[in-house]
Amino acid sequence: MLFNASVKAALSTAAAMSALLIPAAGSASAASSASGETVGAVADSFDAMCRSHSRTYVLKKYYRGPQFFTLRCGTSTWGWKHIKARHGWNSTMDRKINAAIWSGDPNGRGGYSTYLNQCPRVEKFRTIIGTPAGTNDLLTAYKVDQPAVAGAAAC
Repeated sequence: MLFNASVKAALSTAAAMSALLIPAAGSASAASSASGETVGAVADSFDAMCRSHSRTYVLKKYYRGPQFFTLRCGTSTWGWKHIKARHGWNSTMDRKINAAIWSGDPNGRGGYSTYLNQCPRVEKFRTIIGTPAGTNDLLTAYKVDQPAVAGAAAC
């Protein structure tokens, strides 16, 4: 009987804790996962968020260890509005930005890039960091298909 009481107490505590951690349906705020991905209604429409907020509004944070880089609504020359208009925006673009910032190599342009694993190294995707709104803001991100300058001499 003592075992059953312990199990019931543990289950009751777990249920109460999860109720505290899970936002209620229709919640106005979106939660963020540990990887920086936004979960909830906000992720459904960056466009709607930018229509009702200023260019400096933070849509998302991308992490590189403890450091983070923000994606702001921006303008036609930087941020989310620029990326959407010039390079397209979808979940694949979002994943590529996340991968480049999280595990890519510094690219000498104030951002991070991912590369094909070959010699010479071929840059696949580039991010550039630094905007008029902040030094840790995403300026742009786009697909690249050219050999890396430093990698060509090492082959």
